[in-house]
Amino acid sequence: MYADIIVDISYEKLDRIFQYRIPERLKGRLSVGNRVEVPFGAGNRVISGYIVGFSESTDYPKEKIKEIVNVVTNSRKAEGVFISLAAWMRKVYGSTMNQALKTVIPIKKEVRGKEKKWILPVPENNQILEGLGKRSPAKAKLLTILKNRKAISVEEAEENGVSLTTIRQMSEKQMIEIVSESVYRNPSVYQEKQKRKEIVLTDKQQEIVTDFLAHYRKGDRKTSLIFGVTGSGKTEVYMKIIDGVIQEGKQTIVLIPEIALTFQTMQRFYGHFGKKVSIINSRMSMGERSDQLERARRGEIDIIIGPRSALFTPFQKLGLIIIDEEHEGSYKSENVPKYHARETAEELARLTGAALILGSATPSIESYHRAVNGEYKLYKLANRIGGRKLADIEIVDLREELKQGNRTMFSRSLREKIKKHLGQKEQVMLFLNRRGYGGFVSCRSCGEAMCCPHCDVGLTAHKDGSLRCHYCGYQIRLPKNCPKCGSPYIGVFGTGTQRLEEAVRREFPQARLLRMDMDTTRTKNSYEEILSSFAKGEADILIGTQMIVKGHDFPNVTLVGVVAADLSLYGADYRSSEKTFELLVQAAGRAGRGDMPGEVVIQTYNPEHYSIKTAAKQDYKGFYEEELLYRRMLKYPPCGKLLAVLVTSKEEQQAEKLAKDISALTQELCNKDGLEMLGPTKAGISRIKDIYRYVIYYKETETGEQITEAKKRIEDYLEQEKEKQDCMVQFDFNPMIGY
Repeated sequence: MYADIIVDISYEKLDRIFQYRIPERLKGRLSVGNRVEVPFGAGNRVISGYIVGFSESTDYPKEKIKEIVNVVTNSRKAEGVFISLAAWMRKVYGSTMNQALKTVIPIKKEVRGKEKKWILPVPENNQILEGLGKRSPAKAKLLTILKNRKAISVEEAEENGVSLTTIRQMSEKQMIEIVSESVYRNPSVYQEKQKRKEIVLTDKQQEIVTDFLAHYRKGDRKTSLIFGVTGSGKTEVYMKIIDGVIQEGKQTIVLIPEIALTFQTMQRFYGHFGKKVSIINSRMSMGERSDQLERARRGEIDIIIGPRSALFTPFQKLGLIIIDEEHEGSYKSENVPKYHARETAEELARLTGAALILGSATPSIESYHRAVNGEYKLYKLANRIGGRKLADIEIVDLREELKQGNRTMFSRSLREKIKKHLGQKEQVMLFLNRRGYGGFVSCRSCGEAMCCPHCDVGLTAHKDGSLRCHYCGYQIRLPKNCPKCGSPYIGVFGTGTQRLEEAVRREFPQARLLRMDMDTTRTKNSYEEILSSFAKGEADILIGTQMIVKGHDFPNVTLVGVVAADLSLYGADYRSSEKTFELLVQAAGRAGRGDMPGEVVIQTYNPEHYSIKTAAKQDYKGFYEEELLYRRMLKYPPCGKLLAVLVTSKEEQQAEKLAKDISALTQELCNKDGLEMLGPTKAGISRIKDIYRYVIYYKETETGEQITEAKKRIEDYLEQEKEKQDCMVQFDFNPMIGY
């Protein structure tokens, strides 16, 4: 028996895995994730490594394979847990071990620590100063400052007119001493100075906190779902539970779905916990992220907040994982391995003995189904804090607006309500889930649509006169004439946030506007700047995509307008109705969170659709029951298992052939009860970045064993058919998107 070992957890070396013989005395004692000591290199120096797998055979000459020296007991560090987690991800999501390892180990390369340099005086300081006279005023100035001070930073010296060159010269001549101090690169949010804010809970909130902590202290770590309406105080419950977990000497990971939520969430957590809380996200520099992970590793922080990747923070004493807005699709990775943060968090909690809390006003169908069936502990918060009412919601039928001759982006009701609320010095949020200026560009003479040459999608028009592909980044200028027929009748159809902004400026010229979408949040601190400005009342109307309707709390927002509720309703995805319901309820939840009542206007061409009708009533149970009927009928999760197999290649014929071969390979399994195969067929977007895409779907109503067997057969086939390496095959269990 041989063990596959990573001998160095320095991140650039993850691709190197070495095999070692397992000695008889250690057989049966080792498992994936164990830390071991092994001989390494020509000198056989003993170093530590981690076991990532086992093999019965080896491709190397047996006489050259060295033996494991020892297993390091009582050393179950975070890295070992992550390696066990990576092995689980490899098995569950169908990736390679290296792909899984690179996912769970956060920083992929070593990052130099940041240093702060200090200038110290030397004993002969006064004598040196007297000898300088007027020959070196800069040197004299620095020594004069040091006369009454123990030290001065290099930065402060420069601010006082002393150059780095002068400082180096003085150091070389031993006129001063320079020492270095390691410092952490902290995100900008740490600049905020706040007094600790105590949390006062309602009786219902306190009931949840008391019950959870009582079970936690008994060692009952069953996953919990906190189902609370928007504004019901889920965050306060999280923080009080975390207080209890910290008292137990444990640490907490808090996941949020969007970087945009970091600002407000961090302010609230930092106001209560102080510098024991930190953040991590992709907008931070590599150095900032590295420093926060190092703080976590050393136990200098108790709480980390961030999106999906924060799950892999190397806490040594992890006690709690919280996934806020757990329904969000962003918790599912788009890269291989296509893991879901909820499922992965459950496994990480099992490996570490931590508890898992899920929270949402619109829980995912899967999570609520498991809660109803008793797999999760269900807590409910049915009312808003302070007895505040949920916003009044009005559905506007845009078909009727057209009949009345209204062809603008604003229904008569929405226009009047915007005027009213602006007149009352209140704030408005307008939600449109499509960025850019227009939907697509086409010629009204010949019907030619402007499409991306690298992806099978239309180009989106932007206000600066460009046409952009939102999949690969391809960009051209909007032509004056149709490139196919030469007609001048080429124009923009549909609408996006840029056009909405233009329309708002035209209709409400006195209003101060902010827009928040992917185009306005490309810079490092853009999220914080936009949200902070709106929170301070520096804008009257905030226009944005879905990033503005998730979890934000603006007390002065009294009106939310959903400009086009149908955009998410007809996607190539069985979750389209669920996504629409979630977005509408979450959008409605932004209104009336302060002392003033809120109003919501939902504009739609399909007011009869059950997701829109139930969202307007904020009736989650009604939506869940109707949606579950469809899921059960069509064998979709949670009423069935679903596997998408995506085949991609630069050559379309190769992708098509491999997809057909896979289909033929698994056809026998589909003849058995319970397994159904759809496809192979071209993916909904059949080409992205010049890569052709074919997809096969497998559905199963029972245990998922047939799907697992199908996946195994495909993997074995691909392993044997090495010549098919020009194609890539990806597995996606219970996909969150349509292919």
